[in-house]
Amino acid sequence: MDVISALITFVIIHHIMEAQNIDKKFPKVVIIGGGFGGIEVARGLKDKEVEVLLLDRNNHHTFQPLLYQVATGTLDAPSIAFPLRKMFRRQKNFNFRMAEITEIDAANKQLQTDIGAISYDYLVIATGATTNFFGNRDIEYNSMPMKNVRDAVNIRSFLLQNIEESLLQETVEERNAYLNFVVVGGGPTGVELSGAIAEIRKLILSKDYPELKKEDMTVYLIEGQSKVLATLSPQASEKAELYLKELGVNVLLNAQVTGYDGEEITFADGHSIKTKTVLWSAGVMGQFPSGIDRGSIVRGNRVRTDEECRVIGMEDVFAIGDVAAMITEDTPRGHPGVAPVAQQQGRLLAKNIMRMLSNQPTEQFKYFDKGSMATIGRNKAVVDIGKIRFQGFFAWWVWMFVHLMSLVGFRNRIVTFINWLINYITYNAGIRLIIHKYQRPKPVEEMDEVK
Repeated sequence: MDVISALITFVIIHHIMEAQNIDKKFPKVVIIGGGFGGIEVARGLKDKEVEVLLLDRNNHHTFQPLLYQVATGTLDAPSIAFPLRKMFRRQKNFNFRMAEITEIDAANKQLQTDIGAISYDYLVIATGATTNFFGNRDIEYNSMPMKNVRDAVNIRSFLLQNIEESLLQETVEERNAYLNFVVVGGGPTGVELSGAIAEIRKLILSKDYPELKKEDMTVYLIEGQSKVLATLSPQASEKAELYLKELGVNVLLNAQVTGYDGEEITFADGHSIKTKTVLWSAGVMGQFPSGIDRGSIVRGNRVRTDEECRVIGMEDVFAIGDVAAMITEDTPRGHPGVAPVAQQQGRLLAKNIMRMLSNQPTEQFKYFDKGSMATIGRNKAVVDIGKIRFQGFFAWWVWMFVHLMSLVGFRNRIVTFINWLINYITYNAGIRLIIHKYQRPKPVEEMDEVK
């Protein structure tokens, strides 16, 4: 009887506690952005006594390091995207809403969005970065950025459209304009994108288009500094440039772009290239809703934070990842805009939020640099891990393994691996489909005239 009584008592107490938890109002943590940093904050708060609400204009997380493979047809878009709701379906304290956030009302602890006002107790800004055209409207309207899945799919369509259009031209000069592909920006994105386009030139062009030879197509990589991959080691930079040239990429260093009108890209030294395709990866800048004090915004349109990721001058508002600039003596320009920074900041912030709720001291952020890497076509990559530097075939395998394991979702890893394997064996895999014809958006002035 004693055992039965104890069991009944336990069940009653358990139901009372559950009822109390249902009625209890937990602090609300609102996260803006479902990128690398945002999902780490949400994961870190799993099973904690907080209510987590993730807001994003898209319903999926995108693995941005492989966008260039979608742009060049190696992978299909769903391979590098994962539904946010599915990612957190086992997390009971999590909710998601598709929303466009227009303003942060810090005084009232509210967000103004296109689905109504949303209140918060703690706010995490993890909105990432967008393309920086440095105020040049012509370049912004006529070139193509690559920051999301839509951009990558548009690039793929536009590349294929221009190859098709080249076959219809009557003169060599007109044809060349369609077959000159210019990538601006010699960082990892620009290097990987130009290398992938050069592989299309080398391995695919004459197979899909018998009328054309690989010599008919020209790939340019434009970099304003004296070397590509400037943030990596000198060995990696030199080797990457060598690999690009071996693939047939024309690498133009110390070249400052002054304009692009959709027909011709011009440079500060006076020379120009006639091209229908300019892919812009020369810079990024933070993106975030209004409501942040202008005094807290620093170079690159980033939000300045303290060493605990708190936005300077704002209570209970934090910023992490590409949108944040943690300015210290060791990092006078903030941390690099790479996924590991956002992930590590997200994990720490989740812990710090729980420490604040428990009145415990919080920790300051210390970035652990796991290294940098970039791939330049088949069997070629560069890797920097601490003081260890290696390039070539082994670096390429390391790059593939790291990126494969970093993808979200078992299915995505399997699909990506199979695509890579088939591509490696056949030299001719890829998704070269024009699902819809891409057209450049009209400039604001033209749209106003139409109205």
